Amino acid sequence: MTLPQAVDLLEPGGRLAVVSFHSLEDRLVKTFLRERSRADALPRGVPVRARDLPVPPLRLVGRAIRPTAAEVAANPRARSATLRVAERTGA
Repeated sequence: MTLPQAVDLLEPGGRLAVVSFHSLEDRLVKTFLRERSRADALPRGVPVRARDLPVPPLRLVGRAIRPTAAEVAANPRARSATLRVAERTGA
C-alpha cells in the first residue's frame, strides 16, 4: 500500500503512523506528510483570508520519534528507525 492510498482509507480523526528504517525512506515520508499538511500556497497579494483557505487533509502529530539508547542496546537493528505520525482532518 502506498502513502496516498493509506491517507485515502483513513477516516477523519484517524492516525497514520509510518516507521522508516532508512534515511531515504524517511525523506520520502517526511516530504509526503509535510506536503499533505500544508494549505495551498497562494501568490502574495491575493486578498484571501486564512479561514477561507481549504483545510489540508493531514495534521502532523508531534515530531519524529527515534529510539532511545536503551532501545538500541536491547535491539541494535532499531538504531535507524524513525516514527512519524499524522492525523486525518475533516477535509
